[in-house]
Amino acid sequence: MHLFRLDASIMGPNSTSSELADTAHAEWEAAHPEGTVTRRHVGADPLPGDVWTHATLAGFTPEDQRTDEQRTAAALGAELAEELRAADAAIIAVPLYNWGVSQHFKTWVDVVIAGAGPSAQLLKDKPVLLVTSLGGGFAPGTPREGWDHSTPYLERILRDVWGADLTVVRRELTLAAVNPAMESLRNLAAEYHTQALDAARDAGKNLVRA
Repeated sequence: MHLFRLDASIMGPNSTSSELADTAHAEWEAAHPEGTVTRRHVGADPLPGDVWTHATLAGFTPEDQRTDEQRTAAALGAELAEELRAADAAIIAVPLYNWGVSQHFKTWVDVVIAGAGPSAQLLKDKPVLLVTSLGGGFAPGTPREGWDHSTPYLERILRDVWGADLTVVRRELTLAAVNPAMESLRNLAAEYHTQALDAARDAGKNLVRA
């Protein structure tokens, strides 16, 4: 069995999205000790900022007329797309940054689409876990309801564009422990943390298919 995992946090060992992904990942590895894992960490090792431009323009340029940058970018797009196509299951861990999707993840998505085409269902019917973490509270009835412009995009790409059998685990209020203005929310944040870990553990088990 083959697992693809992508992380997009810039927080290194302090990443809350990676903590949840690690929990699910451990469940998958326990069931598949001989399995293969392909990892991309676009937060720690981001793709070059101009690679999408070159990969996209390569698609409109005859191969014998492409620049070296276009050839390199096109090859990378094909490689990234194949990593998804080859996987049996996937874990995608992407935090909310500034009310939107991580720029590192967006670049990765754009390069994958440049490599595979906009209609390629790279994860068709495959079990995929999306883990996302949010510093504040965005639930219905909260002051920031509707400000999460990341999760709907992530779901659209993974489920509707790439065809994944998608499970989503969210953890909100991750900044409560370090933001004095959120002190009154710390108990609730701790409760959300526990719930998210339990959900990630269950989702990791569900990634395993007979």
